[in-house]
Amino acid sequence: MTLNIDWENLGFTYMNLPYRFIAHFKDGQWDNGGLTEDATLHLSESSPALHYGQQAFEGLKAYRTKSCEIQLFRPDQNAERLQRTARRLLMPEVPTELFINAAKAVVKANHQYVPPYESGGSLYLRPLLIGVGDVIGVQPAQEYIFTIFAMPVGNYFKGGLTPTNFIVSRDFDRAAPHGTGAAKVGGNYAASLLPGQKAHDAGYSDVIYLDPATHTKIEEVGSANFFGITKDNEFVTPLSPSILPSITKYSLLYLAEHRLGLKASEGDVYVDDLEKFSEAGACGTAAVISPIGGIQNGDNYHVFYSETEVGPITRQLYNELVGIQKGDVTAPEGWIYKVEIDE
Repeated sequence: MTLNIDWENLGFTYMNLPYRFIAHFKDGQWDNGGLTEDATLHLSESSPALHYGQQAFEGLKAYRTKSCEIQLFRPDQNAERLQRTARRLLMPEVPTELFINAAKAVVKANHQYVPPYESGGSLYLRPLLIGVGDVIGVQPAQEYIFTIFAMPVGNYFKGGLTPTNFIVSRDFDRAAPHGTGAAKVGGNYAASLLPGQKAHDAGYSDVIYLDPATHTKIEEVGSANFFGITKDNEFVTPLSPSILPSITKYSLLYLAEHRLGLKASEGDVYVDDLEKFSEAGACGTAAVISPIGGIQNGDNYHVFYSETEVGPITRQLYNELVGIQKGDVTAPEGWIYKVEIDE
């Protein structure tokens, strides 16, 4: 199977590539797993993943460098986050070695679909962990499937690194206090579909979710994390037990402090105190960095740096992060995993 791909106009859509990895958990242990060309999962109709949402997923990317090498960005962090999610849902943890080896195997097998360096695209990997088997009561599964599939992608938000606008939701919460907000589970995203659609219908890119307990503090921006640059050049991102701990966010926290020399911190970001920020953005594996032009907060509309131009610090952070991912900037130790391709 060969796909005819327009590398210069990649979107963020599913493609059925030739290979994916699949492993099974049964009788208390994982098998070795392996590559398969079958894009269909075979599972019982009574699987807990279907009825009770016992499922988790991840997202990470592989990049082609200017010298045509292929590298993964911090897959060990995705493995650890999936393990934390698994513990929250009483699922067996996927060992880090199995996770990374599976990711490398999928990239290697589909290496011709890693976009060219010049395209600006990447190969997006979707690891999935689901509870399967014959279970009908509300209880954990006894068997599980772990799989990783991939597809070449471009920008998650249309326009790439251009400012986009968001609206604050006061009618919907992304997650409950002390719920599964810090876990990467499908239910959190299912709950976001309706408010996200309402935001799109109103002309915004997505919803700004507030903390579910008090509705006074920013938590997430749609399916991404929020960050702001204060007028005295401090990088600030929200801290809350119901926020998904973004690997991109923590990478930016490090880069802001160690590469740009900024003060960087996690803390409360009050939605009625946006005037303190000169720049703002949404960040995540899919979005990378999406600058926020403005936020509609009730009757108030706050513009940050510009609705049409990217702020200078946001651009610096983007260039540093993407430069590391694509091999143009030296990475902090342990951030890059090379994928060896047999010639």
